Amino acid sequence: MRRVLLRLFFVVALPVVLVAGWWAASNGSTDPFWPPLRTIAKTFPDVWTADRLRTDVLPSILRLAAGYALAAVGGVVLGTVIGSYRRVRAVCEPVLEFLRAVPPPVLVPIITLFAGIGDSMKIVVIASGCVWPILLNTVEGVRAVDSVMLETARSYGITGVARLRNLVLRSASPQIFAGLRQALSIGIILMVISEMVAASNGIGFTIVQFQRSFAIPDMWTGILVLGLLGFLLSVVFRLVERRVLGWYHGLRASTRRSP
Repeated sequence: MRRVLLRLFFVVALPVVLVAGWWAASNGSTDPFWPPLRTIAKTFPDVWTADRLRTDVLPSILRLAAGYALAAVGGVVLGTVIGSYRRVRAVCEPVLEFLRAVPPPVLVPIITLFAGIGDSMKIVVIASGCVWPILLNTVEGVRAVDSVMLETARSYGITGVARLRNLVLRSASPQIFAGLRQALSIGIILMVISEMVAASNGIGFTIVQFQRSFAIPDMWTGILVLGLLGFLLSVVFRLVERRVLGWYHGLRASTRRSP
């Protein structure tokens, strides 16, 4: 019980300190662009009603989910192929290094020309940025599979899909999830950027509309919504990761306990 309370304290302590500091620092502010936190908190429930959550937050989450899923499938499949074959990796590596160096926001105008300004454009923008950490981590994870285990599987006749599922992807899964975690934060950023450029709804669109109409407290509430969304998605991702990689965390814990 004591350990649980101590862990809860460390989780809650920093957010409480930051909020208290923000409240104290902005308490007497008369700057229209830096309103007091109490004003933002009072405005929040009036702005983010159930109707606005349905019309703005839900479309953003659906776009993020679609782009993220597309990047996850493409990144894992391509990363597995590239990481498994040396010749494929030698051919693809220069192109990958070139493409990964291009910032995804720069591609927004180009993607808009081909995909229009609808949801397809936003999904492609999110996927184009999320795919790289997933792809590169998958490549490194597949390359790092123990050669002795590969030879043992071959000697026992474990090949094809069974070898891929039970050995290669399982061994590479910790690094794949590391790439998925990095891609999640990138996806949230690109979701907002794509909605700020051309959209009729979404969190990014709403924040820009508040800014253009000088509704500064309302704009700050949108920023808080983004932060809360990122936090909730991080918690969900961690729960999924712990469930899928339970064997890996258990192995690490037993290794630390062993003399």
